[in-house]
Amino acid sequence: MGLVLDIGSVVVGILILYWGAEWLIRGSAAVARAFGVKPLVVGLTVVAYGASAPELAVATKTVALHPPIALGTVIGSCAANISLILGMTALIAPPTVDGRIIRREVPILLGSAIAVPIFLWNGVLSRFEGMILIGCAALFTIVTLTVSAGLEPDDELDPEHKRASESGGDLGGKARPKTSRGLAAIMTALGLVLLVLGSNLFVRGGRAIAEHVEMSERMLGLTVISIGCALPELIGSMVAAWRGHAALAVGSVIGSNLLNVFLVLGVSAYLHPIRLGERMHTAEGIALVLITLLGIVTLRGSRKISRAEGAVLVLAYVAFIVTSALL
Repeated sequence: MGLVLDIGSVVVGILILYWGAEWLIRGSAAVARAFGVKPLVVGLTVVAYGASAPELAVATKTVALHPPIALGTVIGSCAANISLILGMTALIAPPTVDGRIIRREVPILLGSAIAVPIFLWNGVLSRFEGMILIGCAALFTIVTLTVSAGLEPDDELDPEHKRASESGGDLGGKARPKTSRGLAAIMTALGLVLLVLGSNLFVRGGRAIAEHVEMSERMLGLTVISIGCALPELIGSMVAAWRGHAALAVGSVIGSNLLNVFLVLGVSAYLHPIRLGERMHTAEGIALVLITLLGIVTLRGSRKISRAEGAVLVLAYVAFIVTSALL
């Protein structure tokens, strides 16, 4: 009976996540339209913070007593974001990459990935190192908002988005009546709340199911919990792609990965220094760097990520999970 309830918790969590993603995409798109901000920038800030909330909740809750789960959640979620989510989005509707913004964010993305194995090299992520990561999160947010505020809305629109706007197709894909800023903010907030609630419900059920099959805390964090936490980004990106707004997924993935490392890992280490035991994510940290490099290759220049590249990214995630399980 307990297993049935756990499976039901997973199913209900997925449903809540779907509707949360729907409201978040509609609300954030309306906010972008109302303030003249490109969806990619919204993904790098509002959506990214909201999507990283489940990882933050899980990591801070487990870091003291279950560091393998906390660390595995961050590494696993980052790997899922850059390979599984970006790959699945490209398979549904190849997203257009904005070269100007990507050139600014990609070096930071690579730096954040490299920071994981470097900071963990001595076997401990100290409170001071956590403060450094938190400072990076604050700096990234300030710089992103400052740069985006200095750009003209039309300068940030690629030809595909310009044609959609001129033909009446708004950021949600289909033409809709204009939404007030207040209503858009409410929709975005409710979407974020549903994403957090749905993700927590999914993770709770997924963790219980994992305990039934006697999965280690290391693999539990890298797979079940990290995938559960990454579901907001996955569902949100798939919804965005289906609604003709796949470019939002690129910003969400980059922003979420940066915040997972800088904010989630930083806050967790600040609250409780993370000490590593045997087989504690050394290989996974290096694998995260390799997956990030693969993702960067697909993000090069102002172009579309092809379906073939999307398939390669998904296969890279499968290889990441299989390799982790064999180590």
